[in-house]
Amino acid sequence: MSAQPDHTPVTPYAPAPGAAAELRAQLRADRRAETWVPAFERDWTKALDDARHTFSLTPLHDVVRTWQLRVAAAPAVDAFMDSGQDDSDFIDLDDVLGGRP
Repeated sequence: MSAQPDHTPVTPYAPAPGAAAELRAQLRADRRAETWVPAFERDWTKALDDARHTFSLTPLHDVVRTWQLRVAAAPAVDAFMDSGQDDSDFIDLDDVLGGRP
């Protein structure tokens, strides 16, 4: 009898090796670049340090996935803000996407 589980856990997808560089270029081209690029680089630097200590790429993958979701959600956020609707009962984006790694 084996101690191995009879099912394999689902692992989140791993971004392509160049995904972080592509994402950084996309952020630099965005109108929010002034705030987003430093925030991405701060998150990336922390994840890189965590990856060095844990010998795992998971922190780096988490940063890429989180920022990809933020970029994908940006047009919907812009449309909402442009609609002039009341946003006083907002939900923090980190609550929706998960906290920063």
